[in-house]
Amino acid sequence: MSEARIAGVAVDTRHWIGGRRVASAHTFPDLSPIDGSILARIARGGADEAEAAVAAAKAAFPGWAATPPAERARVLHAIADGVEERLEELAIVETTDNGALLRSHRRGVIQRAAHNFRFFADWLLTLGHEDFTTPTGGPAGPGHTNHISWDPAGPCVLITPWNAPLMLATWKVAPALAAGNSVVLKPAEWSPLTASLLADIAAGAGLPPGVLNVVQGYGSEIGDDLTSHPDVRRISFTGSVPTARRIAASAARNLTPLSLELGGKSPLLVFADADPELAVELAVEQFDNAGQVCLAATRLLVEESIADEFTDRFTRKAARLTQGDPREEATDIGPTIHPRQIERVDGFVRRAIAAGARVVFGGGSHTRLGGLYYRPTLLTDVAQDSEIVQEEVFGPVLTLQTFADEAEAIHLANDTRYGLAATVATGDHRRAERVTARLVAGTVWVNCFFVRDLRAPFGGSRLSGVGREGGTWSFDFYCDLKNRVTAREGFSDHG
Repeated sequence: MSEARIAGVAVDTRHWIGGRRVASAHTFPDLSPIDGSILARIARGGADEAEAAVAAAKAAFPGWAATPPAERARVLHAIADGVEERLEELAIVETTDNGALLRSHRRGVIQRAAHNFRFFADWLLTLGHEDFTTPTGGPAGPGHTNHISWDPAGPCVLITPWNAPLMLATWKVAPALAAGNSVVLKPAEWSPLTASLLADIAAGAGLPPGVLNVVQGYGSEIGDDLTSHPDVRRISFTGSVPTARRIAASAARNLTPLSLELGGKSPLLVFADADPELAVELAVEQFDNAGQVCLAATRLLVEESIADEFTDRFTRKAARLTQGDPREEATDIGPTIHPRQIERVDGFVRRAIAAGARVVFGGGSHTRLGGLYYRPTLLTDVAQDSEIVQEEVFGPVLTLQTFADEAEAIHLANDTRYGLAATVATGDHRRAERVTARLVAGTVWVNCFFVRDLRAPFGGSRLSGVGREGGTWSFDFYCDLKNRVTAREGFSDHG
């Protein structure tokens, strides 16, 4: 079958290539994490589909690149309109497909997907062209004019993760299209449905055929054919470090530029002078989306003098969280995305306990709800060099360690291979400045969490990524910057 019906919403399960639906000889099952049922059978792409999608993007690129920025911006705003018009449909499909809270999709996540298109459409119009003239007699030559332009790079391959499928797809698709590029989007196989709906919305908004292509399938089967293709000019990936290594090796064949947003093992530093209720609230927020958030501060670092009080407050607050069906308004924590993922999460916890960790609360599946619901978990008595402290779990599992002073807090915070984000809870503004200046992280929040202006750069340090996106940084990546240097002399006419 080429169509699935999710809560009454029709979703085409084929690829979208060159402005038409394309089937594959084989399919793969898409499971709902809510109950483990098969939602749909999705077209399983391979080398042929990858070749067709890149060819379609290559053919469509010159026309879209030549489209005036104002017209590109108009189409992107029309896509945003389409997302907003279908907000309820997108929300229910996304929740059914990946298990994140329906109330979150309705109240913010889907609107953010629309906002991504509006933001980059508007930001495109601020870039313009820049000119400057070197002084006469200066070291760069007498009176030469430098004219800088942002030229579209070409077909882009965008590979997105399963934890926030639509929002993170639009975070990549919107700036790539705004810059004048064509796109091949490959969504994660565990949550592929809203990418198909996005293709429908883009076509309805007037995006020319081939400018956006969506191919489905397993990364091991279609991914290398996309990332090693000589006609691809940019690759953007959000996901795990091991997969990023494979993509980087594949892209190296053609020296294709990469943007990589990878894993994290972020800390939450709680100082004794922090507002205790705020600190606990920040800690509880780390269980959002069942802990399946790359930015989550999974390592709680708490000053020794308040550790017992903090742990008690946090335990009582976490006990009030409601875990269950993510479609229910009262639910705070939904399921883990896939059986393989919950096995991975539980494996981390079992090994940590065997190594001496103590379970403060949680520590296993919520048996009454079924196999894909893992209880919010807090572990303590963990060594700094232990697996549970050093490796990304990507589930509702936090660790708690204590520190004696700022120096130790900073050392513990920075002592991993990652550097995606960090959160600091303190009532001392000067301490906040001192500590944040020394933390290795792409984003640092002070007394807040998960707030980001799209004008700001986003990305990670160390193994958490390569490059930055957001605002002008996105256009730096998705464009080829050109400097045209012109001498005053040598023209036959001076008009």
